[in-house]
Amino acid sequence: MDLELRHLRIVRAVADAGSVSKAASLLGLAQPALTAQLKRIERVLGGALFERDRHGARPTRLGELVLARARVLLPAAKELQDEAVRFAHAPSPGFRIGATNGPILGGLVDRLAAERTVSTYTSWSTHELTSMVELGRLDYVLTGACGDSGTPTGTLVWETISLDPVFCLVGDDHPVAKEKEVELADLATEQWAVTPGDGCFADCFAMACARAGFTPGTIYETDVPTCTHLAQVGRAVVLCQATHQSAQGLVMVPLVGAPLRWRQLLGRHPTAPDAAWVVGQAKQAHMEAVRRCPVYYDWLVRNPGYGTAP
Repeated sequence: MDLELRHLRIVRAVADAGSVSKAASLLGLAQPALTAQLKRIERVLGGALFERDRHGARPTRLGELVLARARVLLPAAKELQDEAVRFAHAPSPGFRIGATNGPILGGLVDRLAAERTVSTYTSWSTHELTSMVELGRLDYVLTGACGDSGTPTGTLVWETISLDPVFCLVGDDHPVAKEKEVELADLATEQWAVTPGDGCFADCFAMACARAGFTPGTIYETDVPTCTHLAQVGRAVVLCQATHQSAQGLVMVPLVGAPLRWRQLLGRHPTAPDAAWVVGQAKQAHMEAVRRCPVYYDWLVRNPGYGTAP
């Protein structure tokens, strides 16, 4: 017989009552049954736990040792049981999501918030967000990387949500604004604007320009509102994700041959809750963003089989 919590409860009851008969009454047992049980417990533990006479039952040295442990273990076991019951009946845990600049975060939050609580943290730095997930301060990170760079290494689990072309954003009076597509080389004299990040996109853009036969001019690295303003006033061409929702006065134009691509990535802590469901919701949020973007949707129709299909 192995020692169980119920055996410790019997030892405690006898010690608290001061006699086997009183303990039997408190436990709702017949005295002979409790006496027999106590003897079996003493055989397991290797000696007598109580000295019994007409005055009652007093713990032996072994009994005092067992009783001291019982007074620690029994409350701890009760606390564990209560906590487990509260956890089992508590609302499902929420999601903590970090993200860099991107057009699908809003859709993902909307979908997840319909089922759970959601908190978000935004940074330009993928490295910062990844570190926060590794430390357990976030559950997920929604970020991106150049299409040919693959997924990051490290302890996080990564899923590719989509592989999209990079388009350019120009003012509605720009010479290429009415074009279905534009060659990157036709923009050789332009200045450029991009949102910041700590990945390899700047290098990938420079290489794409080199293949097109030119070196890009001024590149403004700034926030989304400033990029938008620079495009609206004709100061720069903005590089943007194909699912970007254009503001008034701006037109999104695809680049012929998709010389630049962007991979949407969802990284997660290995213990992140409901991983498969969250990945599915992220992919659905991306497809909704595609459907809200006629320029990208039309481009996909003209380029079947590329990356994300409509």
